[in-house]
Amino acid sequence: MRLRDFLLTLLLPASLLWGGSCAQRPEIITQVSSVEDCPVDLFFVLDTSESVALRVKPFGDLVTQVKDFTNRYDKLTQRYYRCDRNLVWNAGALHYSDEVVLIKSLTPMPSGQSELKNRVSSVNYIGKGTYDCAIKRGIEELLIGSGGEAAGHSGGGGGSHHKENKYLIVVTDGHLEGYKEPCGGLDDGNEAKLLGIKVSRLASPPTTLGERGKPGLPGQKGEAGDPGRPGDMGPVGYQGMKGDKGSRGEKGSRGAKGAKGEKGRRGIDGIDGKKGEAVPGLPGCKGSPGFDGAQGPPGPKGDPGAFGPKGAKGEPGNDGKPGRQGIPGNPGDKGAPGNRGEPGPAGETGDEGALGEDGPPGERGSNGERGPPGSRDRGPRGQPGEPGTPGDQGREGPRPPGDQGEPGPSGPKGYRGDDGPPGSEGPKGLPGAPGLPGDPGLMGERGEDGPPGNGTVGFTGAPGQPGDRGNPGINGTKGYVGPKGDEGEAGEPGNDNLTPGPSGIKGAKGHRGREGPPGPPGPVGPPGPDECEILDIIMKMCSCCECTCGPVDLLFVLDSSESIGLQNFQIAKDFIIKVIDRLSKDERVKFEAGESRVGVVQYSHDNTQELVAMGDANIDNIGALKQAVKNLQWIAGGTYTGEALQFTKDNLLRRFTSDKRVAIVITDGRSDTLRDPTPLNSLCDVTPVVSLGIGDIFRNPPNPDHLNDIACLSRPTRPGLSIQRDNYAELLDDTFLQNITSYICQEKKCPDYTCPITFTGPADITLLVDSSTSVGSKNFETTKKFVKRLAGRFLEASKPTDDSVRISVVQYSGRNQQKVETQFQYNYTVIAKAIDNMEFMNDATDVNSALQFITEMYRRSARTAAKKRVLVFSDGHSQGITARAIERAVQDAQKADIEIYVLAVGNQANEPNIRVLVTGKSADYDVVYGERHLFRVPDYTSLLRGVFYQTVSRKIAVD
Repeated sequence: MRLRDFLLTLLLPASLLWGGSCAQRPEIITQVSSVEDCPVDLFFVLDTSESVALRVKPFGDLVTQVKDFTNRYDKLTQRYYRCDRNLVWNAGALHYSDEVVLIKSLTPMPSGQSELKNRVSSVNYIGKGTYDCAIKRGIEELLIGSGGEAAGHSGGGGGSHHKENKYLIVVTDGHLEGYKEPCGGLDDGNEAKLLGIKVSRLASPPTTLGERGKPGLPGQKGEAGDPGRPGDMGPVGYQGMKGDKGSRGEKGSRGAKGAKGEKGRRGIDGIDGKKGEAVPGLPGCKGSPGFDGAQGPPGPKGDPGAFGPKGAKGEPGNDGKPGRQGIPGNPGDKGAPGNRGEPGPAGETGDEGALGEDGPPGERGSNGERGPPGSRDRGPRGQPGEPGTPGDQGREGPRPPGDQGEPGPSGPKGYRGDDGPPGSEGPKGLPGAPGLPGDPGLMGERGEDGPPGNGTVGFTGAPGQPGDRGNPGINGTKGYVGPKGDEGEAGEPGNDNLTPGPSGIKGAKGHRGREGPPGPPGPVGPPGPDECEILDIIMKMCSCCECTCGPVDLLFVLDSSESIGLQNFQIAKDFIIKVIDRLSKDERVKFEAGESRVGVVQYSHDNTQELVAMGDANIDNIGALKQAVKNLQWIAGGTYTGEALQFTKDNLLRRFTSDKRVAIVITDGRSDTLRDPTPLNSLCDVTPVVSLGIGDIFRNPPNPDHLNDIACLSRPTRPGLSIQRDNYAELLDDTFLQNITSYICQEKKCPDYTCPITFTGPADITLLVDSSTSVGSKNFETTKKFVKRLAGRFLEASKPTDDSVRISVVQYSGRNQQKVETQFQYNYTVIAKAIDNMEFMNDATDVNSALQFITEMYRRSARTAAKKRVLVFSDGHSQGITARAIERAVQDAQKADIEIYVLAVGNQANEPNIRVLVTGKSADYDVVYGERHLFRVPDYTSLLRGVFYQTVSRKIAVD
């Protein structure tokens, strides 16, 4: 109501002003009627696009408010105005989205008011994108409507012939995000102003306008603006109707003296007219303001005024401009010598310095090979060297010369100069002392063999006389030891010698003797790895043993309506590409023919669906698909989600026939169910659906009911997942992307590496969980997950009957701090819930009291024939408890037929206490028994790695 009154207060004064302009035409006043109609045209342009129709629930409610607002113009009635003018109204309306629908052309009010109201009330919103043709059409209706039915508009009563009396009221939400401009954009509003049409844009919904704010503080006076450019020529006015001839008026007063005209011809004297009656006329209407007159001449100078009070001291003035350069002054007296300046920068490299002094004599080198003897002749005398070139002239000194400065620092040592030319030979010196004899020369080479002789071989001569006996020769070296002689016969035993002789040399190694009889059996060694441990080793060493995701078919359904917004639409496309990349990199999904495939359907209103998928003619790999997704253009229309899901089922699922597939629907969660009756659960029977509902550009939250229908949450079979986010930027969050890919790959294909366990008889098993401060709350949560795995594995094992195996879960901390979470249950659901509800005690550690508590519990509740086994989580540390006290508690449990297993975590365990917990003995430790009853892991995270829980459960079950 407030907006309607505001509109009327805006229109009425302006309309009456233009109605006054009608009164300024005396030529159109008729003598037949003293009152003339002055019409005003009012045309409504109503926005019924998706951004208005689907903004709030129930859908279409804002459109209803806009229609109600349009119908509230009861004050647009005829009224009398001064100067004999009757103000009348013509009104019309249209509504628009991606098309323009004329509701009613200009119709006289109030006669056509009822029909116009009925037509406005019966409008059904279009609910698609926002186009710009509506303003142009509204201008046409205002201009053409002035021609009435002659313009071809049935029902039009004809508009105002005064162009100033036309008003265009545009009621819109101002949403230009999806604005499309097939008609030229918003320049139509400027065109309307040029045609004299007043355009008012009002926000919808009308009820959201706030109270008028308080006026702001006056701003500072602005600087004078530049003179504006001349305005454009105004539109050509309509030719007015020719008025009736008026009666002869009274003789006017003498006018101002005109300029002297050209001399005219002498006229013929006329007949004097009859003097009119002296009847006073009606007072005329107030005329329009005249044009501004020309500026008058300046008036005479006034008398000097009285002296005013002395003003305050003014602000310092701005610096003046620099004056002209003065005449140079006489040179001043010589100043005192200044302070010593800082050392100047290093000068240029000086000329090469003189040769340095000879260095100390070096050590005498070794004699080299003797060279060939030199010539004894003296060499020729060298030519004298050429004189050097004169140096460059020095720089001119200062004038007048200044005081001699202090000597500067020494320059850097110059580089060694080039060798100068050899000087002239000096005078012959005195003969030197004779030199030392030279080293002997090298042996000359062997001479060439002489020519062969020419003699013949002589006959053998007769033997000569025997010579004299030679001198005795030098003794030869000692010969080698001869081979060992044969063994001699045994000699006669000699006399006993009480003095033992020297030890003989160690004899050679004898031959291998005969194999002796088998020795006694050795001690039993530790057991080797069982089946579960072997499987754990295989899984760590074999990459093919990892769980794989896929093949899986992905179906993305992308909302491309106007309420999404262009920027959000781009983010949604980036989200699709990032999901594909993460599946390829992290989950090693292969998107190729015969493996996983991807398809994307974008949609808006009816029949606007667009499909891109692997297998299309131009998409043969995942890279081409991602490029096709990037090339999708925003449709910016309505929201027909049900129709899009049915389109996906009919066109995409028949191409993707894999048993494993997931559909992801990205939307703002507000489907136009009034215009699109297709159900939102079209995909529920064929694939799991993830509905991602994100707030739109107006920050409106998604519709949870629509999201739940899309995700099939109301169905007991194949329920999907419904997710809501405030804005599209959250889709690119790393954690969110990880959750989406984990959901897609929740059914991974893993090799079956389970080592089965079997119970041949009843068993009562207790899991005694350490809940002390040394564990920590985070590690306690990890322990709970491990305990759940153990409980599930025990209960899923092969056993004679369902109740053969019962599980108890007890947590402990300090003295008298033992809590039974569940006692001897075989229902896994009950046990898992109890484990989830366990609360961390965070207190001291007393494993001795915990064992005593468990022993009493077994004596009260355990079955007689059942095996009684306890897995104790402990690092061996216990406040104030000795190993002897633990030994007594363990032996007491063993007397009750309870078999104890210990799980130690970390490298800081108390080894003596651990051994006592396992065997119940502080003196003798049975290694074999300990290997079967003690489990170790380096940290708590290792509890959940590999098949460790299978190893623990198998040993407890098999023993």
